Amino acid sequence: MKGPVTCRRRGPIRGSFEVPGDKSVSHRSLLFAALAVGETRVRGLLRAEDVHSTWKAVERLGARLREEGDLVVVTPPARLGEPDDVIDCGNSGTSLRLLAGVLAGVPGLSVLTGDASLRRRPVKRVVEPLRRMGGILEARDGDRLPPLVIRGQRLRGTRHVLAVASAQVKSAILLAGLSADGETVVEEPALSRDHTERMLRRMGADISVDGLRVTIRPSGLRGGEVDVPGDISSAAFFLCAAAGLPGSEVTALGLGTNPTRTGLLDVLRAMGADVEVVNERESAGEPRADVTVRGSGLEAVTIEGAMVPRLIDELPVLMVLATQAEGRTVIRDAKELRVKESDRLLVMGEALAAAGARIELFDDGCAITGPTPLRGTSVRTRMDHRVAMSMAVAQLFAAGHEVVLDDVACVDTSFPSFFPILDRLSEGA
Repeated sequence: MKGPVTCRRRGPIRGSFEVPGDKSVSHRSLLFAALAVGETRVRGLLRAEDVHSTWKAVERLGARLREEGDLVVVTPPARLGEPDDVIDCGNSGTSLRLLAGVLAGVPGLSVLTGDASLRRRPVKRVVEPLRRMGGILEARDGDRLPPLVIRGQRLRGTRHVLAVASAQVKSAILLAGLSADGETVVEEPALSRDHTERMLRRMGADISVDGLRVTIRPSGLRGGEVDVPGDISSAAFFLCAAAGLPGSEVTALGLGTNPTRTGLLDVLRAMGADVEVVNERESAGEPRADVTVRGSGLEAVTIEGAMVPRLIDELPVLMVLATQAEGRTVIRDAKELRVKESDRLLVMGEALAAAGARIELFDDGCAITGPTPLRGTSVRTRMDHRVAMSMAVAQLFAAGHEVVLDDVACVDTSFPSFFPILDRLSEGA
C-alpha cells in the first residue's frame, strides 16, 4: 500500500489473527544460516522489505536461497569472502549492524549502506566495540553514520560493557566473537532480547549466559531447522487497541512469548487489561502461545528501567493506549526511541498532541495524562512504520473521526498485512 491513507474505522475489535513471523528471528535465521555448515530450513519467515534486505545481503555473501512451499532453504557458501559489490541494507538497521559484526572478521573490503533513512541512523556504538576487537571500520560524520566501510581481518576476543542495553550491538559483537581469537564477553546494564543467544546455542556455538553477561568462544555453526514464531511487536497494535476499547476481544495465535520480549503483556496487565495466555509451547528454542486481550478500564503506569528493552518497539502504540488510561502514564529511560527510523518520541508526541492528547515530552520519554477522547488529525509518518501503525490504532479512539496518514508504504518494511487484519477485526465487531 502506497501514498496517503484515510483511517475511519470504528471499534470495538474482535476476532483471532496470526501475525507474520518475528522480524528479529527472521533476520537472524538467514544470516546465521549463511555462516553455518549444511543447509538450514526456515519455516514462517517474515516476508517483508527489511528481511528481504538481509536475504539479498546473504546472497551477496555467496549463500543460495530457495523456496519450497512455506519453507526457505539456505545453502551457505563454502567460505565467506569479500562481497563483489556494495551491500544495500535498505531501511534495515538490524541487517546493517549484524552484518558489521560478521564482516569485521571476513578478509577483504565490504561496504554497507542503505536508504536515506538508514543513512541517518547511528552506527558508532557498533563501530567502537568492533574496533576494540581489532576491526578496521570507517563511517561518515565522525564514524557516526552509514555508509560503513569495513576492512575485514582477524579479530581478538575482548570484554565489552555496554552503556545501553541493545540486542543489535550485543549481537554484532557476538557474531564477531564467533571467529575471533580467544573469548568475547558482552555485559549489558539490562536484559535485551536474546534471540541471538538462543539461536547460536541451537546451531552449536560455544556460548554461555550468566545473568547479564554473555560469553562466546570461537566456534562453528551447523545448519538445521528454524521455526519463526509470530512477532509480538506486530501483534502489539491489535492487543493494545483491544485493551483500550470496551467490548473488544482479540486473540493472537502462535505468538512468540520469549520473556525478553513480553514486557508489553506485563504492562497491559499492570494497566488492568484482561490478558490470557494459553497453549504455551516451544519450537526451535523459542516459546510461543496464543494470547487473548479483552477491553477493560485502564489505569496509568510507569514504564522505565529494565522494562524498556523488553518493549522498546511497542512504546509508540503504548503511548497511544496511555491516552485512554486513568491518570498520568510516565515513560522514562527510552532515549533509544530518538534514533529509530525517526525520532519516535518527537514524531509520536507531535501526532498525539495534534489529536488532542495531553502529552509532555522529556529527553528520554514522556508523560501522558488520560483518559482523553482523541480527535481526527493528519499525520506525517516520517516513513516510520511503527508511527503509521500506531496512529492507525489511535483513530479507533477518535470517536469516528478520521486520521489521515500521509504515507504508509513504510508499513511494508515489517507488516504488509497490517491494514487487512485491522479491517477484518474491526468489521467483525
